Amino acid sequence: MARENDWEFLDDRGRLAAAATTPSRPVAYIQAGATLFDHGIRPVGIFGSNHDGDAADPAKAGSLPIGDIAYLGSGTRVEADAVLRADPDLVVAVAYGTDQVYGLDPDTAKYIEERVPVVVFDVGQGRSLGDVRDRFTALARSLGTDADSSGALELDRAEGRLRALATAAAGLRILALSPATPDSVHLARPRAWADLRALADCGTGLVEPAPGAGSSWSTVDWTVAASLRPDIVLSDVRANALPVDRLDAIEAWQPAAGGARLVPWNPEIPCSHLAHARFFDAVADAVEASAR
Repeated sequence: MARENDWEFLDDRGRLAAAATTPSRPVAYIQAGATLFDHGIRPVGIFGSNHDGDAADPAKAGSLPIGDIAYLGSGTRVEADAVLRADPDLVVAVAYGTDQVYGLDPDTAKYIEERVPVVVFDVGQGRSLGDVRDRFTALARSLGTDADSSGALELDRAEGRLRALATAAAGLRILALSPATPDSVHLARPRAWADLRALADCGTGLVEPAPGAGSSWSTVDWTVAASLRPDIVLSDVRANALPVDRLDAIEAWQPAAGGARLVPWNPEIPCSHLAHARFFDAVADAVEASAR
């Protein structure tokens, strides 16, 4: 007979999630679900945020087979009863520097946590890419698996490759942005994003928008974005962003569009070695091609 609280895990809120047996049926925020899947753990359901729609966003899903996993809604449209009907024995979510579960209404989160163990990881500005990755790895190991462990070698290789290329191509300008409308664009502040800080640590030249309002983004018109003369553009490809195939029609962006290499960017990248290795390789490919 299993003893009480045979499984326990302390999350980033300082709250202890506990269960009589090791959980095997997690429901997760889509970013967390994609991370778990890279660790060999298949969620029984996923949910999105208020930025998402009626279907799972493929750009956020990583390797998740989203057609085969129940999508439970997004943001305030997620119903607690729908989550509980998936019969989860664990909910895994993220937060941005607070105790609030991202993607769930506070009352919905409270109702669920009174009935199911909940683990929340902080992915906000105060955490490095490695910190968040290590926390998910710790959870995966507590759940009895870590299929992503081999990805550590891939990530070391990809980081080393990017460092070497960035050194050889010093001076290349990388701009991360999220297309908003044909008239406006959100420019990422690199220090606000763990993946962009990691790129900077590898020696890449991230363009810093002008000081102003917005801790994570600087919202400007496309003329301002084009004036930054990027060699490489990391463009947000999440469903809430303007599709990248519409950028060519934006006249104010044309001075930059012709000379800049476009790299698809998911600001909510899965927090696994494998996902991060793929991201570093994609940026390294663009640096290599731009330096020719």
